[in-house]
This record gives sequence, C-alpha cells and structure tokens, in this order.
Amino acid sequence: MRNFISDKAAQFNESVIREMSRVASANKAVNLAQGFPDFPAPDALKIAAAQAIFNNENQYAITWGTKNLRDSLTAKIKRDYAVRLDPEKQITVCCGSTEGMIASLLATINPGDEVIVFEPFYENYGADVILCGAKPRYITLKEPDYHIDRDELTALFNENTRGIILNTPNNPTGKVFSRDELEFIAKLCQEYDTLVFSDEIYEHIVFDQAKHIPIWTLPHMFERTIAINSVSKTYSVTGWRIGFVTASPELTASIRKVHDFLTVGAAAPLQAAVATAFQFPPEYYDKLSAFYLERRNFLVKVLNDVGFKCIVPNGAYYIMADITTFGWDDDIAFAFYLTETIGVAVVPGSTFYRNDVPDGKKYVRFCFCKEFSTLEAAAKRLGKLKNYHKNP
Repeated sequence: MRNFISDKAAQFNESVIREMSRVASANKAVNLAQGFPDFPAPDALKIAAAQAIFNNENQYAITWGTKNLRDSLTAKIKRDYAVRLDPEKQITVCCGSTEGMIASLLATINPGDEVIVFEPFYENYGADVILCGAKPRYITLKEPDYHIDRDELTALFNENTRGIILNTPNNPTGKVFSRDELEFIAKLCQEYDTLVFSDEIYEHIVFDQAKHIPIWTLPHMFERTIAINSVSKTYSVTGWRIGFVTASPELTASIRKVHDFLTVGAAAPLQAAVATAFQFPPEYYDKLSAFYLERRNFLVKVLNDVGFKCIVPNGAYYIMADITTFGWDDDIAFAFYLTETIGVAVVPGSTFYRNDVPDGKKYVRFCFCKEFSTLEAAAKRLGKLKNYHKNP
C-alpha cells in the first residue's frame, strides 16, 4: 500500500501543549501547562449564552459573524484604538484565533512564498505556514528581554517574503513589542511589500506600564496588516472558540471565502453572548491585568525560591523558566519529571523553537491563569525541588 500521509502533515507533530495536559490528567498533576483558566467565566457571559439558546438562536449565523457581534466589536475597537472599522467589510468572526490565523494565511499566501516567524513562537505558526505550502523563515529573539537582532531580521527579507507573523503580547515569552520595534518591522514590511499577521489575543493582559500597540495603528500599516484575535483569554472562555479577524475590505473578502469553506461559521448563541462581552466597561480590562499581575508575581517568586531562573513577562500569562540550575539539559525529560514525579505539568521550552535550536532546551513554560488555590497547590509540590540537583 502506498504512503497516504501528506508531505505537509509529515513536517510537524501533534501539539505538545495539549499533549502535556493529557499527561497531567493521567498523573493527577497540577496543570500549569496549557493556558486555560480554571475559574469561572463572567456570569454576564454565561447568562447571555443561556438566554441566546433559549431564544432559539441555535441555527447557522451569517457566515462571517452575526451583525450584532460585528457592530459590538466595531464599537470596542473604536473605543480602544480610535479606529472605526466597517463591520460589513472588515471583520470576519471565526472559530477561535486558531482558525483565524490559518484562514488568513490560506487566503493570502501562495505555495513557495516565505513567511517570517519570530521564535520562541506559539507552536501553531510553523504548522500553519507549512499547510499553506509556504516556507517558514525563523528568527530567534535574543534573551533575556527577547529583543530583535535588527540585522538578522533585515537579512531575512527578500522578494519572496510574503508575510511576517507577529504575536504581541507574546506567547510563550510575555514580551510586549515596543513602538520602536514595531516601527522597524513596519518599515521593512513597507519596503518589501509584505503582510503582517498580527496575533493580538493577549492585548488586554499587560503589566509594568507596558502598552499593547497594534501594528496596524502605525502609519501606512492598516492596509497591510491582518489582525487576529479571540475572546478566549480576555473573557476566560477558551472553550467557546469565538475569534475574529480584522483587515482591509480586499483582504477580508479573501479571508471570508476561506473561512466559509473551512468552518462555515462560529457557534451562533455564543456569538450573541460575546456581543455582550464587548460592551464591558474599561474597568473590566484594568481589573483583568491586575488579577493576572498578582498571580504572575506570586508564581515568579515561588519559582525563583525553589531554584528556577525566571524571565519575568510584561504581558500574557506565561513564564519561561530556566532549568539548568537543577542539572538538567533536556527540557522534555525534565517536563515529564515535573509532571510525573513532582506533580506539576509544564510545557518543554523546545516546543517553541525549531528542532535544531538549543535555546529551548534550557526552559520550561509555566502558565499562571489559575485560581490562587491551584497556584498554591503547585507551589507546595514545587517546594520538593529546593536544593535539588540531578545526579550526574
């Protein structure tokens, strides 16, 4: 029998992040691997979703999103960034930001094109580019602040560069790209006529005076930016799978075609509920950042106290922690040791790098989008690592 596995699928593996959740469950470990909250979503959202179901909003919605949701999102974006979008021509509601990213890439990238990806990267990005038949070109951000080597980035751009994937605030590092960095990226994109795929799912989770600046708000960048976002992280509903993509009318028309044939549309009653979320007052977002800042500070202290060397994030809800003080040089083995023996699940750092980049093997990623009781339970178990060093 011939090999029926496609060349594309053979180039990447199943999600390690989601695999570590399964390992956590099997070992009854505290799951600080996958980035989903273990606390309830806002009551207003749950009530709105239930009302929509009982109001019989259970059939297909408009493929690219209900009008009420698109109108509500338009108002939120205008409030947050002083930009008025056309809800009829510039917004596509998707099944999560995961579908939003692949739909956007498939709608704009051709086989043989090159797409630049910053590493450490969210693991879907490389696979998405490969599924488009394109070639990912990686550039490693420089520790400890994960800054861009500008000469390296400039050298990656060429006539085949079709796009660059930007994620700020960043998963897994928590880096928030500065205006100066964004302006440098924007200049290169304009010079080489390149699209930006801007993943902004953590836009409202920032700390220490850091500010999320959407690259599409910079001069001459709106027409060449596709912004991908979701309600998952901001409203603690990762299971709802309601994402949205904003872009120019021309790009949106192409994205909507691909989205239509990928998934048809997102869940109708949940779209109705999300329209309610977009009407939350600004205080909600201030409280959200404060909520996560408290958890970040708690977990950073715990990790430092037991012997990790943490890179403190300025955004999102993850911590990259150096494992070398414990005598380990294999992040995957260490992640399984933590999960199976210590009882705390994490993600190996190499998940966020190419296979041949050694940087990732020094790290594991912890998430802190959890109840304090969960973090305290993890802290108690992690205490076993204090003064621990692996035998040679």
